[in-house]
Amino acid sequence: MSIIRVEDLVKRYNGIEAVKGVSFEVNDGETFGFLGPNGAGKTTTINILCTLLGFDSGSAFVNGYDCRTEQHRVRSSIGLVFQEITLDNELTAYENLKFHCYMYDMEKRLAEARIEEILEVVGLRERKDDAVRKFSGGMKRRLEIARGLLHRPRVLFLDEPTLGLDPQTRIHIWEFIRKLKKTEGNTVFMTTHYMEEAEACDRVAIIDNGSIIACARPDELKMSLKGDTVNIRTADDARACSEIEGKFGLKAKKLEDGLSMLVEGGDKFIPRLFERLDTEILSVNLKKPSLEDVFINLTGREIRDDGAPARFRGA
Repeated sequence: MSIIRVEDLVKRYNGIEAVKGVSFEVNDGETFGFLGPNGAGKTTTINILCTLLGFDSGSAFVNGYDCRTEQHRVRSSIGLVFQEITLDNELTAYENLKFHCYMYDMEKRLAEARIEEILEVVGLRERKDDAVRKFSGGMKRRLEIARGLLHRPRVLFLDEPTLGLDPQTRIHIWEFIRKLKKTEGNTVFMTTHYMEEAEACDRVAIIDNGSIIACARPDELKMSLKGDTVNIRTADDARACSEIEGKFGLKAKKLEDGLSMLVEGGDKFIPRLFERLDTEILSVNLKKPSLEDVFINLTGREIRDDGAPARFRGA
C-alpha cells in the first residue's frame, strides 16, 4: 500500500525546472531513500511533500491527502527533521518538546506522557532539564528526531539527517533511527548524498538534475551493473582512455582523478590491462558493485559534497 504517491511533479524557479516530472511511490512502513548530489532536487521535493513549497504541475499525496488542497491534513500526518538545527538553544530539551506539543494542540496529560516516553527512547531523559546549548551535535539531532515523532506521525521526513556530523556520530544516529523505526512503526523518507546511508534503505530513488534516473532496492540497483568496477590512474588518462577503447572495446569514464570502467571478472581483467596498456598505470582499484558505481554508470560522474569527492567521506 502506498503512503506517498507522486506523479509528474514539476517545480520551476524563475523559469528553470528544479524538479522535472518526477514520479514515484513509497510503501507504508518502508525506509525510502532519495539519493543525489547537492542541487539535484531532493530538498525541493521533500519541501513539496511537507507542504512547505508549492509546485507548478503534477500531483503529490501523503497518507492519502493532497499536498495542494489538503495541506493541514498532510501536516498532521508527518514529522519533519530539517537539514539545519531548528531547536531553541536557550530552552531545555523538555521545553523544546513541550512547545512542539503545544503547536500540535496535544492534550496536556497525553503530551506529558509522550514527552517522557520519547525522551527515554532517544536516551535523553536524564538530560531533559539541561539547556540545549549544552548538547553535542549528535544529541541535538536525536532531540530533533524525537520532536518530529512526538505526535506519532505516519511519515517521518529526514532531510540530510546526518549532514555536518562526524562519521562516528553519523553511525550512532542511524543505529538510533533504525531502533526508532522498530519502536514507532513509521514510514521513513530520507534524503542523502551519503552512499552508506542509502544502502540501509529498503528502496532508493536516484535523482540527478531534477529527474529520477533509477528506483529500486539497493541490491537490485547494484546487480543491474552486471560487472566489477575498475578504477585506474595513469600518466596520461586521455591516452589511456583511447587505448582501452581500442584494445579492449570498453568505454572508460573520466573521473575527477582517473578513469573508471565496468568489466566482467575484474580480477582477471587487471593483469591483462597491465600487459596490454602502453600508458603507465600509477594506481588501480577493483570494487564490487556499489551504489556509487550505479550513480557513476548512470550519470558519468561522482556525487560531490561541497566541492570534494564523496567516495570516502564518512567512511
